[in-house]
Amino acid sequence: MGPTKPATLVVAGLASAALAWLLVSSFYSHIPPLPWLPTVTLLGLAALEGYAAANTRARIERRPGRDPVDPLAVARFVVLAKASALAGAIFAGFYAGLVAWLLIERTRAAANDVPAASAGLAASLALIGAALWLERSCRVPDRDDGTPEGDDLDRPDQR
Repeated sequence: MGPTKPATLVVAGLASAALAWLLVSSFYSHIPPLPWLPTVTLLGLAALEGYAAANTRARIERRPGRDPVDPLAVARFVVLAKASALAGAIFAGFYAGLVAWLLIERTRAAANDVPAASAGLAASLALIGAALWLERSCRVPDRDDGTPEGDDLDRPDQR
């Protein structure tokens, strides 16, 4: 499993933005005002993943006062981070398409939905940032000689 590619996130976001624009332009008059709960949820996930990133990095680096890290937990955090980054990109794209459409639309209902949609976009971007930070925090640090810790297995005398 490799690191999350920015191109994957951009493509998911653009596809989601296009879909949002299409759906909102067709069905906006039939939907209720935008709720704030998704924004709060995305912000909560971003905060939890940010905390997990800081804690995991400290445990991997074996900082004083920190328990050793469980390798299986780190693997789970990587999976969570990759999934969250993609979900954040999809939400960010959807909210970006929604905000763009709302800014063009000149109705009172659209103007009232701009704050919730803008906050949703910001929360989605925060989730992407926290997820990428968590993914990066789960990497094995380089040793003093410049090789990652797992490279000992690549030496012929260790096989």
